[in-house]
Formats: sequence, C-alpha cells, structure tokens
Amino acid sequence: RLPYRPTCLLFTLHQRDHYRTIKESPLVPKTYGNEMSVYESCHALVDPSASELDQLASTLRCIGQSNANSIDVFFLIYASSLVFFMQAGFAMLCAGCVQLKNVQNSMLKNLLDACGAALGFYSIGYAFAYGGSDFENPQKTFIGTSNFFLIGVDNLMFWLFQFAFAASSATIVAGTLAERCQMAAYLCYSMTLTGFVYPVVAHSIWSPQGFLSADSVNPLWGVGVIDFAGSAVVHLTGGTTAIIATYLLGPRRGRFYDHRGQPLEIPKEFPGHSAALQMLGTFILWFGWYGFNTGSALSITGPEQEQVVSLVAVNTTLSAASGCISALMLNYIIDDRRWGEGSFSLSVASNGCLSGLVSITGACAVVDPWSAVVIGFVAGILYLASSKLLVRLRLDDVVDAIPVHFTNGAWGTISTGLFAQSDLISLAYRQTISDQGIFMGGSGTLFGTQLLCVVINVGWICAVMVPFFFALNYMGWLRASSADEVEGLDSIYHGGKRSESFGEEPRVARYGEGNRRIRRRIRQQSNCYSSRNALIRQQSHSTARTSTAEGEEQIQKIYPQAVVP
Repeated sequence: RLPYRPTCLLFTLHQRDHYRTIKESPLVPKTYGNEMSVYESCHALVDPSASELDQLASTLRCIGQSNANSIDVFFLIYASSLVFFMQAGFAMLCAGCVQLKNVQNSMLKNLLDACGAALGFYSIGYAFAYGGSDFENPQKTFIGTSNFFLIGVDNLMFWLFQFAFAASSATIVAGTLAERCQMAAYLCYSMTLTGFVYPVVAHSIWSPQGFLSADSVNPLWGVGVIDFAGSAVVHLTGGTTAIIATYLLGPRRGRFYDHRGQPLEIPKEFPGHSAALQMLGTFILWFGWYGFNTGSALSITGPEQEQVVSLVAVNTTLSAASGCISALMLNYIIDDRRWGEGSFSLSVASNGCLSGLVSITGACAVVDPWSAVVIGFVAGILYLASSKLLVRLRLDDVVDAIPVHFTNGAWGTISTGLFAQSDLISLAYRQTISDQGIFMGGSGTLFGTQLLCVVINVGWICAVMVPFFFALNYMGWLRASSADEVEGLDSIYHGGKRSESFGEEPRVARYGEGNRRIRRRIRQQSNCYSSRNALIRQQSHSTARTSTAEGEEQIQKIYPQAVVP
C-alpha cells in the first residue's frame, strides 16, 4: 500500500469542482487487492447526508489524523532504536574499562541485560508499570494490575520504547560489578530489576495512577513529580542498585587490600585495556541520548511539540558539554595542586560528559538552555567529588557508574525543583502546573516533591534489592572465586578464549607453565573445586579482608609458582 501523499492537503474547501475528481487524482494512492487507501478509509467514515464541503472537511481531517499517527509511530520507532543502541555504548564503555581477561564476560552481561529486560518487561514489567492506565481516573495505585504478557495492549510501540528504558536502567550495574560477579547472579538481577523493581518506580512517577505522577488527575500537592525523561526513574534506580551490589560484592582482589587482607595506603589502579573503546562508548551514549530525551515527548505532531523536542535536544547537548568541561578542568586543577603538574584525564572527561547527560534528563523539557549549562556544570563537579569519595570509602566501581548515575540522577531530579519554569512545564505536560523552580520564583512545593521522589525511590530500591543481593551472596551465587578472578572470567566462563584486540601483547601465564587443561587437572587433583565453593560461601563484605587472605593462601597451596598481581 502506497502512503498517502501530503500534497493532497493543498486542496482547499473552495475548490469544490476539484473534489469530484480527487479520487481519480494521481495524488491519491491506489489500492491493491481488497485493501483500501487512506482516502477511501476516511471517506467511508463520512456522513453521506452531509454537504460536499462538510464531507471534504471530514475526509481531510481524518487523513491528517492518520498521517499524524503514522508520524508519531515512526518517531517512537526512531527514538526506541536510539535508546536501544545505547546498549552498544554501555558495552563498549565497559569493555574499554575492564582488563583484557574480562572483556567477553563484561560484554555478555550487557547482552543479558537486554535479553532479560525484554522477557521480564514483556511478561510482568509493563503490566506493573502501566497496566490499566487511565488519565481520567483519579484513583491512585501502587502497581498496575492488567496487560500481563501484553494482553490487551493496543500501542505496542509504547511498550518497545519503555522496554528500552528498562534495559538502560538495568545495564547501569553491569560495569559496576565487572570482573568479579558470577553470570547466574547477574541474569537473576537483570530480570528482577526490570520485571518488578523498576516498574514500581515507573508506575509511581509516569503512570497517571501513580501517587507521585504529575499526569494524574490529582497530582501530589497540586504539582506532582517532574521527571521528563528519567533522571529518577531510570538513572537513580540503576545507580542505587549499583551501590547496594557493590557494597555487598566487595572490591576486586588487590584494589584496596593486599593478599593478606591489610588495607593499602594507596589503592591500586586497574586501568582499562582500551581508551578507544571507552571514548567510542561515550559518543554512542551521547548519540543515543537524543532518542532517550526527545523520544520522551512521545509525539511530534501535537500543538507546539516541535518546540518541546527542539528545546530538549538543545538542552541535552549543552549539559553534556558543560559537564565534560567542568569535570576535566577541576580534575586538572586538583592534580596540579596535589602533584605540581596537572593532567587531562580522558576517563574523567568522558564520565563528566555522561554526568551532564544524566543530570539534564529529568529537566530537559522544562528549563532554559542557560539552566542546562549550569546543571551540567554542577554535574561534572559532583561526579568528580563522588568518584573520589567512593575511593575513600573503599567501594570498587569499575566504570564510575555510581557517581555518574546515582549522584547525578539525584541531582537531576532535585535541579528540576530549582530551575523549572511554569510555562515550559505547561508546554511539555499540556496542563497548567501551579508552581515552578525556586530560582525561578517558585514557592518550593515543586522542590519538595522532587526531594520526596529521591527519598522514596532510594528507600524502595533498598528495601527490595538489599535482601535480594544478601540472598544471592548467602547461596554463593554472587561473587566469583579468588582463583577465577585472578585467572580472568573469560577463561572460566567462556571456554578459555581470550578477547582479541589490536596490538595485544603475548599472553603470559599467571600460574606457572602449562596450558588451561593442565591447570584444570591440577585443580581437580587438589580438590580445588570444593575449596573454591567453601571460599565463595565465606565471602561477604563484612569478612572481605579475611576471605581475601584465605583465598590467597589457598591459591599459594594449589599453585606454588603463582605470581600475585
């Protein structure tokens, strides 16, 4: 079926003589078989008793609405594709930040995020988040109760778009737990987050039946929570989960403690194997963020929607640039004052850019461009401060996902209560909001709802995910053994094949001579598997030092020639 050509809309109402020949015009698409063209479908709905002018007007209105719906569907397809393409950005970023011996494992976890999110959000996640949504019903609910397995869902494109968001929230944790987390634990986490934890947050803020939603009939305190594209729903959710998982999982071997469990005066750095992959991942994420933020408008054909989408794209760009510059320059100043010579860190610049993107996500449609610059600038500073605080607290975050997503997810949510403008809120949400940001002359009500959103979000995730990760750790499913961690998860989980990279140096065996089969035979003869399982059960964050020392002693017994990295 050929699409209807918009040039047919050039016919005006006074061209009555032409109306009789429109159907034969080459501007009207032809039909194939028993299918009807857009014109014929719309004309069949016209009241035959009406005048010719009224029939023409009704037909043109119907055609215009049909075209608008098609454009909106394509817009969501395009935006969903960009958001899903961000999975490639996360994968490249994680792959570049980890050691070469863990690249395959890290990238497979990113793939499992997408697969687990698809199944979890299809079965129950979407129903919990948006099931039974009714913009005219004032009733508030904790969770959706219909549309399981997409039964009764008419707008499938909306599901696809929201699935991409859920997958993005889940994959935030992939880089944080890299190089030491078991595969089974990660798949369980991915499906739990996207199937239950994330949907409850999305329902409370984005569903019209959510108690925090600004789209409900009676929003909280007359305002509700403004989170246009998900600073709280997506990034704060993923960042909070990352903190919990990192705390319970413990740091990588040798990062903060030596082989005897004694704290190191200066934490050991584990540089990633490819700065090029880190930068590629950053640019892919920035590119995908245009779909992430602009797609949250959900429509591009409504009244003044082009203004909303344009403002969102501009604010996204400015905040990212501002965050990158502020983080890079502040890090240079700190290094210069501390060591006498500053350095321009590529990883700091990349994460500062991502911090600016995260912080503007919630407010991108309701603030002016100058506010986006300020928000991004503060985000870069907060990222750098949070990253250094994590090191002081001895929390091992491989890709700095916690400073980027948790800290700036919270800052992005709160900054909406500082810089949001009432006219832009009304334009983006198509309803009148009685308050605006404090710096814009607001009363503070919106600021209060934004703070409450952060507290409730963090509290809900902690209430669910802390027992969940404790259970995984108790069953020995959470952390890989010390021997596996030293050897590399690629060798253990992926058939002993190492990732290939340009300029890779020759491989040097860590445990003496011999190939993987010989080492496996030695482990079997020494009852290594039983010892390893015992170590897994004993490992927890509260006994991290003891378990590290025991793991090192066990390795020395099994491999007398082992070289501790």
